[in-house]
Amino acid sequence: MESKKPKSSNKKGVTNTKKTTPEKEPVSPERSAKKDRKLKVTEEKPLKGKKSVPLDSTAQQGKAPGSSAAKKKKAAKTLSARKTKTTTTTKKEVGGTKATGKKLATNAPRQYKSKNALEGVSDIRRSFHKNEEPLYFISATNFNLLGADEWIKGFKFICHIECFDGLHPNVFSPKTEIPHDDFEGIEDINNYLLQHPEVQDYLKTRSVNGKAGKAMFLMFNEKTEELAEKLGLEIMFPKAEMRTFLDNKVNTNRIAEKAGVACVPYVLTKVDNYEHLREVSNHLGNELVIQTPFGDSGHTTFFISNEEEYQKHAEEIEKEEEVKVMKRIRCRGSAIEACVTRHGTIVAPLMTELVGFKDLTPYEGGWCGNEIYPNAFTPELRDKAIEYTQLFGNQLREEGYKGYFELDFLIDQDNGEIYLGELNPRVTGASSITNHAVFALADAPLFVFHILEWMDIDYDLDIEAINNRWARQENIDSWSQLIIKHTEDTIEYVTNAPNSGIYRMYDTGHIQFDRMDTHRRAVENENEAFFLRITRKGDYLYEGADMGILVSRGRMMTDDFRLNNRAKHWIKAIRAQYTSEMVEDKKKPKLSGTLTK
Repeated sequence: MESKKPKSSNKKGVTNTKKTTPEKEPVSPERSAKKDRKLKVTEEKPLKGKKSVPLDSTAQQGKAPGSSAAKKKKAAKTLSARKTKTTTTTKKEVGGTKATGKKLATNAPRQYKSKNALEGVSDIRRSFHKNEEPLYFISATNFNLLGADEWIKGFKFICHIECFDGLHPNVFSPKTEIPHDDFEGIEDINNYLLQHPEVQDYLKTRSVNGKAGKAMFLMFNEKTEELAEKLGLEIMFPKAEMRTFLDNKVNTNRIAEKAGVACVPYVLTKVDNYEHLREVSNHLGNELVIQTPFGDSGHTTFFISNEEEYQKHAEEIEKEEEVKVMKRIRCRGSAIEACVTRHGTIVAPLMTELVGFKDLTPYEGGWCGNEIYPNAFTPELRDKAIEYTQLFGNQLREEGYKGYFELDFLIDQDNGEIYLGELNPRVTGASSITNHAVFALADAPLFVFHILEWMDIDYDLDIEAINNRWARQENIDSWSQLIIKHTEDTIEYVTNAPNSGIYRMYDTGHIQFDRMDTHRRAVENENEAFFLRITRKGDYLYEGADMGILVSRGRMMTDDFRLNNRAKHWIKAIRAQYTSEMVEDKKKPKLSGTLTK
């Protein structure tokens, strides 16, 4: 499913991730940066040699970033040959450093465009309401793109988990289970679905003029691409090889350097042992955060302040050719989603993140929800996050990437600085919040602009106008979502599970199923919440298993970023809807991480 950080970043005073399980061990480029013979430290410079992404990607061409001033100048330029326009305003002080308040360059409308080109948002919306091409979201559940079928005619969900018991009109889920190996990630689930006879028959019945259509996946790999090609499905995302390269936390920092986006002080290095770690990170202080290149929502983010903590994760750290070692800061986590288009980068508002709450997740750095509300951040921080996101999006376009992506930002509570945490080159667990807020409903959800980039449609769009509208506080309403996991280290067989739909909470703290609905917008007030059930009757609960997602109007955290009483009542009440029996001889599933990403 899809989860924010479903994706892998630090939260709530620590660095953290919401990550993906590695699709396969990526080919590591040969490092050509200067190394200290004794310490083996890789400097923060792009790698040369063997390439991991398509040849037209500058991220692998071994170009070292220039000076800070040169990087900023380069990143602020439009990355196509079309005419551009730029405007600048006064400089602002953010966290003690100067941040330019400029509006980044966006592509000017083409002088010569197709006679049938779509003109602006209204034409784009009308076009999708008249769409005749079969479009799909294929994943474990339909959580990440909930509501897409309401915006796009012919949009369907193909899911492994039937969250709505057959009541959602546009969800298809195979009724029979065919033999398969144990699932180890969402990629395995999607590959299973594409090989399922019921899914293949479904695609054939909906084909138009012999064409199966196009599909989005939360996660996919090279095998997914092969299976989709055999079925005639076009994947509406860049190649898995490129996504893997960009999803690598080490590569993310190198791209940020080229884009002129600030990161938490760090070093990229091979770590041999604890003594070696201390030598290479001496300038970062005693409190460290280590991230391996790939990992899922807190699983591979390690907080190290002494040798005892290091030894707990030494094997995982030392087996990597390169890891990211960061200074540990007292930070507040945030997330922002955006879309790289041919006309520029569309940026949604910054939202807060819930991370590591023991009521929700067993993982210290694990992502477990989001909030969006008008006064979550100062105007200066919002502007800086938007500027950084546009710079990063423009750099992604130069790398050859287009479409949806998400960035985690870390706000240092001691100095007010905002830093890049990590990149998720895809839709994420936060997408449900982004795509159903007022600003998106007034124009079009971000996923519409993503899909548009993959349609054979010519269009013109004023990116600057959209970004200006979406940045206004009055266009942001208040929503929260909680990702509820099984937090005990037990294996339990579920004998009863709640239905998906709208629940109502009474003054006693008791909740009751009120009505079936497939959309969170049906929530009318803060006494109601939409629950999307993931773990069903007959499933097993294990440590870290997703039980479901709860979405409600209003906030679930206090101003000092702790779960409020309302959130705790909802979590307790939802857990009470499940009944299960302890199982002693059932081994823990190989499926790692969250289905929501």
